[in-house]
Amino acid sequence: MSDLNRRDFIRAGAVAGVGATLAGMASSCSSMKLTRGGGANMIGFKVPPIENVRIGYVGVGGMGSAHVRNLLKIEGCQITAVCDIVPAKVERVQKWVQDAGFPKPAGYTRGDWDFKRLCETEDLDLVYTATPWRWHTPVLLAAMENGKHGATEVNAAFNVEDCWWLVETAEKTQRHCVLMENCCYDRTEMQILNMVKQGLFGELLHGECGYLHDLRGVKFANGGEGLWRRNWSMTHDCNLYPTHGLGPIAQCMDINRGDAFDYLVSVSSNSRGLFDYAREHYPEGDPKRDEVYKLGDVNTSLIRTKLGKTIVVKHDTNVPRPYSRDILVQGTKGIVRKYPEEKVHIEGKSAGHGWEELSKYKEYEHPLWTAMQERAKGAGHGGMDFIEDYRLIDALRHGRPTDIDVYDAVAWSAVVGLSQQSVAKNGRPVDFPDFIRGGWKTPRELHVMEFKG
Repeated sequence: MSDLNRRDFIRAGAVAGVGATLAGMASSCSSMKLTRGGGANMIGFKVPPIENVRIGYVGVGGMGSAHVRNLLKIEGCQITAVCDIVPAKVERVQKWVQDAGFPKPAGYTRGDWDFKRLCETEDLDLVYTATPWRWHTPVLLAAMENGKHGATEVNAAFNVEDCWWLVETAEKTQRHCVLMENCCYDRTEMQILNMVKQGLFGELLHGECGYLHDLRGVKFANGGEGLWRRNWSMTHDCNLYPTHGLGPIAQCMDINRGDAFDYLVSVSSNSRGLFDYAREHYPEGDPKRDEVYKLGDVNTSLIRTKLGKTIVVKHDTNVPRPYSRDILVQGTKGIVRKYPEEKVHIEGKSAGHGWEELSKYKEYEHPLWTAMQERAKGAGHGGMDFIEDYRLIDALRHGRPTDIDVYDAVAWSAVVGLSQQSVAKNGRPVDFPDFIRGGWKTPRELHVMEFKG
């Protein structure tokens, strides 16, 4: 079945449980009892201020540990429970929390699904996850179904059906479902966003972005993401990791706030990189040499919005190349890019047809970065990880909407499943579902743009 037909089938009551299957993996959500629909719209959703945000953290490996360290430095929150399948990791975080002057958090280590017990039994405000990808949607659903707000590392979901589950569960339970996309808080992306909102590039027409990162060593590692990430290259051929680039571009283009993604076409190159890497690094007889990969080494997806903007989104992680997110924004009055160098051309300001250094426009730095740069020093990815964690806690403490809401989370994440459909159909167009049900037609400001310092 197509994702949309399958959704209608499930909604009609013919199938019980969640229909999400991640290409050969056991269903992530099938053991969870969920109902769908019947909730209120989440546009501008906010909750009464929470003086002290009680957090249950699920998955405390590399990124999870980094977020925990950030949260221990942010006022008004407390980690009261921690879950991981590796007991030593839970014990490490429990010690960090105690060393920071807080009571020892409860530990949950009884296997893959123990986060459900955490969500069911702990008195929490927020459940935050940095697990391997297949668990992002199940953790969010368990959190919301048990009255907690949910936040996840990227992506929020990996097929359209799970995107719908997140939207409808958030609407039914009236709980936040937040995608923690750190690249939306990078210094350059925020400066570009500020310049866009102040009209320097005129009417936006086009954007380019992607995730271009040689991950062969990571995928074949014997620990960390190497334990699971390579498997996705065996089962999926699509744009597997779109949100790092797409999130900032979507914010510039007012997606879900006056415009929306309309349709997508996607094509993939041949798959060669991981096969060649295995042959070069592992001896005869090693089973890695016999693995078969579906993921094209370079996937290119093209999105057209309802108002006629275009966005190129690329995924390229299996062959040699320098790191890039390919950030580029183009409008009727100018163009700006981040990679390979931060350059800008603005009509009436830039000489001739040449580029200028973006650094010449430092007066347009986003005020959030001006205010937070000292506190963010030393945090992951140049400080943007701390800022994204701070903004989430600050929103809950002050009762304001989150910067990235459930509709953003699913619109950006849906590129994975939709691109897989398009690739399988030889690049034919695939429509985006209207997750926000027409709410995109009403312009509204990004909450992060309301920050004035």
